[in-house]
Amino acid sequence: MGKMIESLFYSKAGQAMLSAAGVKSPLELSRYQGENPWVTGLTVLAQVASPELQKVLQLANIRSQVFASGQPQACEAMLIDASHFTQVAQLDGLKVFFSQASGQLKKSGHIVILGLDPESCDKVETAAVMEALSGFTRSYAKEMGRKGISVNLIYTQQVGAALATPLNFLLSHRSSYISGQPLYVNNKQNTPQDWQKPLAGKTALVTGAAQGIGAAIARTLSRDGAKVIGLDIPAAQQALDQTMAEIQGVSLATDITSEQVSQDISEVLAGEKLDILVHNAGITRDKTLSRMPDHFWQMTLNINLQAPINVTGALEQANLLSDDARVICISSISGIAGNVGQTNYAASKSGVAGFVRKQAQLWQDTGKTINAIAPGFIETQMTDQIPFMTREIGRRMNSLSQGGQPVDVAEGVALFAQPGSNGLNGQLLRVCGQSLIGA
Repeated sequence: MGKMIESLFYSKAGQAMLSAAGVKSPLELSRYQGENPWVTGLTVLAQVASPELQKVLQLANIRSQVFASGQPQACEAMLIDASHFTQVAQLDGLKVFFSQASGQLKKSGHIVILGLDPESCDKVETAAVMEALSGFTRSYAKEMGRKGISVNLIYTQQVGAALATPLNFLLSHRSSYISGQPLYVNNKQNTPQDWQKPLAGKTALVTGAAQGIGAAIARTLSRDGAKVIGLDIPAAQQALDQTMAEIQGVSLATDITSEQVSQDISEVLAGEKLDILVHNAGITRDKTLSRMPDHFWQMTLNINLQAPINVTGALEQANLLSDDARVICISSISGIAGNVGQTNYAASKSGVAGFVRKQAQLWQDTGKTINAIAPGFIETQMTDQIPFMTREIGRRMNSLSQGGQPVDVAEGVALFAQPGSNGLNGQLLRVCGQSLIGA
């Protein structure tokens, strides 16, 4: 019955009925298809770039032009540098620029707003103005979502080279399913990178890599030049081997919760160090708390939370992480907002965010970084099992009115894995189309 309803829903007649009722089909998002440079089109600037921002744009390989009223030119992206705003009155610049220029932005385009980290501001009014950028970004993202346009915010401690990689990412189609989100960039010295193969020469380990989001992460890291080791449970070895064969990767079939897992990883590394560690392996075991068996609770916390903590610590202690290692964990919107029947899962994913924040503090004076991705509704085999109407509601409960793809999560992971992302540490980036849940 469910399949019949779904078939009718997506039929031409069904879509016509929905359109007549005011329910529009979401715009298909443009995603990265191997373009070089990543930001292929023109980026319109709200004002003449400062010398510091000009250097960033050059480093990021971004072609830009200052907005000129009365001279419309279609563009792929827009950038406004609000980092110099110090007074409330200067926020008028947001309204003036976007009301005049937004019509030039193509569908599925990208908007980025630059601001100073409010914590780094000396004056009260300046800090308040910078915080105001966050509310503006979230609201404008909801207005522009119907056009498939993303709106994001970068907070920085200073306009400098560390901005190049996150700016390039948010202005490109690699970030199409990310909207209404802030990224905080510290002032660490930027590491130059090859924009075509930024992970060339790097070794990455992806847990839960056999299928779904994990397989997409493995493929994306390989695309960007990394040698990938895919780890999954022995029961998934056939699927794991197939995925690794696609990308000339290495399979490691082992239990991520076992005491010997770090030794298994060490043997596969064969004397090399690990540059990128992606903690993607995870499970759900849903029941309301009063009906949840003990093993549902324990399995979920052990796999989703305890394993990433243990494995990261063991690899660091064994000196198997490179000096500039990138660790990326997969959290969840459920960990931010909570969900009925998922006390175990939400606790584990919220715990992942706490692990990332604290580990980032411990690594702040090193070359290592650790960050997390919080996916929203992502189209996977798991979500295919959800009843149709529940699934359709879940898809549409975000500003882009659609579910994300596994590659959307993978692109976020690839951002944090890049050498040029050393200014990103302790972040929790939501890949959710600006989900209304937990907003």
